[in-house]
Amino acid sequence: MYPDGSIAQFMTERWLPAIRPTIRHSSYCAYENHVRNQIVRRLGPMALDEIGPAEINLFYAELLANGRIGGKKGGLSPATVRRVHATLHRAFKDAVRWGLLYENPAARSDPPRLRMGSETMRTWSARELASFLNFAESDKMYPVWFLIAMTGMRRGEALGLRWRDINLETGEAALRQTVLFVNGEIEMSVPKTTKGRRVVALDDRTVSVLRDLYTETGDDDGFVFHDDGGGPLNPNEVTRAFRDLVMVSGLPRIRLHDLRHTHATLAMQAGIHPKIVSERLGHSNISFTLDVYSHAIPHLQTEAAQKLSDLVFNRDREA
Repeated sequence: MYPDGSIAQFMTERWLPAIRPTIRHSSYCAYENHVRNQIVRRLGPMALDEIGPAEINLFYAELLANGRIGGKKGGLSPATVRRVHATLHRAFKDAVRWGLLYENPAARSDPPRLRMGSETMRTWSARELASFLNFAESDKMYPVWFLIAMTGMRRGEALGLRWRDINLETGEAALRQTVLFVNGEIEMSVPKTTKGRRVVALDDRTVSVLRDLYTETGDDDGFVFHDDGGGPLNPNEVTRAFRDLVMVSGLPRIRLHDLRHTHATLAMQAGIHPKIVSERLGHSNISFTLDVYSHAIPHLQTEAAQKLSDLVFNRDREA
């Protein structure tokens, strides 16, 4: 039992039970993990109505310096601390709606900023991606790597595909479900947003790779990528397989999720309209896409400046 009116009591005895029926199981598990492993450990004894943005900022600083648990030394990454912030912000926002707080103190706090393109994202060049796909061609997971690289799908979206979701004649894949790994178990879910439930166009090379796979193992009701029993692949094992393959490839090390970032970055650099890139990735809006992949914009601006100059002065000469 926690003290009445404390943050710990509110979080564990009121907030978590109240939101559990309203959100996806995976989202609830993430919230619960943040509450029990970070928030309650450090803020738990404080009174709910006494915490302010200064105390929350100190909490974030502590997580960055010494936030790891289980006897591990060191701090959490800025991205992880921002996820804890999102949990805290949501909980305090609900406390305001329920009449327990006058305002949300997390709304006036300062979570750490992310430096996109450095510590949170690494991408391959077009040549490096081609080298990897050539190197990985004999790997049993090659179709997974190829599909994610050429479409920008999330790991869970690719692993959730069934053959009935793919039209090899028109070159389209409908993303209707996703595979998650939650608390040691594989779960099926649906995309969080309507933008996530989308149809992605497939290029001819990707269609060819998938057609070969269908010829070998295709079952219209089965998963495109499956284990020996026909069930979905374990997402964590897929991530480890990619990491191990990259390590022996000799290429710069990136994460599996960075294949998605690589797809988006190369698409932007190729001059594909950001709206199309945003739709392929299933982002909520184009502004988010531009914010995340702004590192690709300088290249485009330089090219645009030269094209405009050439257009103006070539026209002058023609006149």
